[in-house]
Amino acid sequence: MTATETDHTGVQHDPAPQDGGLHADAVRTLTGWQPAEPAQEQLRLDYLRHLAEQPEGMYRACLPAHITASAAVVDPAAGRVLLTLHPKVGRWLQMGGHCEAGDRDLAAAALREATEESGIPDLALLTRDGVPVPVKLDRHQVRCTGKDRPENTHLDVQYIAVAPPGAQALISEESLDLRWFDYDRLPELTDHSVRDLVARARELTG
Repeated sequence: MTATETDHTGVQHDPAPQDGGLHADAVRTLTGWQPAEPAQEQLRLDYLRHLAEQPEGMYRACLPAHITASAAVVDPAAGRVLLTLHPKVGRWLQMGGHCEAGDRDLAAAALREATEESGIPDLALLTRDGVPVPVKLDRHQVRCTGKDRPENTHLDVQYIAVAPPGAQALISEESLDLRWFDYDRLPELTDHSVRDLVARARELTG
């Protein structure tokens, strides 16, 4: 298989791996996760339907929708969250992005993205009974194949990553800016989804 593949629109993509391990883990994770809110439950069922219909639905080559993984990086001791100013979206967001072939599971994908984009090496995902668990799902439209291409859908699975007290962040090439914000002083350029994720992180980490 070549390093890139071209679809019928002429857009080049990295080929989706054929390994079913990450796909199977996503099915297990979403099957076992039971949200309290009806809207989140509907999203969970929609994500599972997507995975049932798309064997390669974990990867960006799968259009018009694919699973992504993200994490809110928080420092509970200081009551703050780390957000990145995304160059394509133009808003402050949590860390996150596309799954990759080397990710052993969905939680590992979220942790990898959080570590790469925050520059903090000792992050720990919030767990239940010793197992990392999502805290929220969010479906949103993006143009990850290019700003001149049609929108596609990210089916984002969101976690919480706890940073060591006083952690120092290091900006990556994927960000226009990277800053810590007090829970009560989030920037204006955030959307409802980010604010809801931060609120959940604050509640769950004390």
